[in-house]
Amino acid sequence: MESPDRSRVVVLGRIPTAALDALRVRHHVWSWNSDDPLSTEQRDEVLVTADAAVALLNDRVDDSFLDAAPKLRVVSNVAVGYNNIDVAACARRGVIVTNTPGVLTDATADLAFGLLLAVTRRLGEGDRLIRSGQSWQWSMFMMLGTGLQHRQIGIVGMGDIGLAMARRSRAFGMNVTYHNRRPVHAAIEAELDARLLPLDELLSTSDVVSLHCPYNTETHHLIDHRALGLMQRSAYLINTARGPIVDESALVEALVGGGIAGAGLDVYEHEPIVHAGLLRLDNVALAPHLGSATIATRTDMAMLAARNVLEVLAGNAPLTPVAPPDR
Repeated sequence: MESPDRSRVVVLGRIPTAALDALRVRHHVWSWNSDDPLSTEQRDEVLVTADAAVALLNDRVDDSFLDAAPKLRVVSNVAVGYNNIDVAACARRGVIVTNTPGVLTDATADLAFGLLLAVTRRLGEGDRLIRSGQSWQWSMFMMLGTGLQHRQIGIVGMGDIGLAMARRSRAFGMNVTYHNRRPVHAAIEAELDARLLPLDELLSTSDVVSLHCPYNTETHHLIDHRALGLMQRSAYLINTARGPIVDESALVEALVGGGIAGAGLDVYEHEPIVHAGLLRLDNVALAPHLGSATIATRTDMAMLAARNVLEVLAGNAPLTPVAPPDR
């Protein structure tokens, strides 16, 4: 029988053991030890007595979820984004929502820059050539790519990850421009010699456009036919933010028709489904949502999610609360 002074925490997906152990010290923990999702029936059954839920980014937390969890006090999302959670619905029921910002900044920026190098230097094509067993020999014009030095990168969304991407780009000799809701601190602009641009100007002048903005109704299909039409034919698009920021059908048309030179993608509009057109193109570098996928980062994310739960169940404010939208 569960002790009455210990709350019940439901963990809806497989997370690092260290985070589970931290929760078990103070509370009863039920965890789903699989990467396959729980069925709705299984989920609802375990949520009935849950005081806290630890969710992953593929767990949809909406009114149906909340109906099944009448005791719920906190939903701790193991992700920096939280578009999988109806934050307003949680707020109406007094359920606190938390996320895990900060701890995945460098890992995601590393991955974004890796995709940039992969697509501009044609690393995927080279790897596929070698593995195919085809005969090849070095020549002056074999698989020529694009250098980054003195090129302009346009960063859409200058939050922590965008800023980390800007610093990496600057270290490679790129000129930094950015689009953001507000200018970054003057000291940061000076450090990076960065310029704030209107979105259309950024798109039309940048050699690389890298997306680091949150996903919401305003950024849905931010990069559509019109936006891609503004980009230079020699430009590259990098997306490690959220898939639906880009209209994938429009992107395929631009890539096939030579509207832009290439793309590096870690996220997809209908993830885990990837647009079939992207799979046939050599001028695209693709990764399966690996932005935060280092051992240290995923462990830090899970530990922060666990600490958020522990703080709320102890009657304290969470470390990283998500503010509900204006209602």
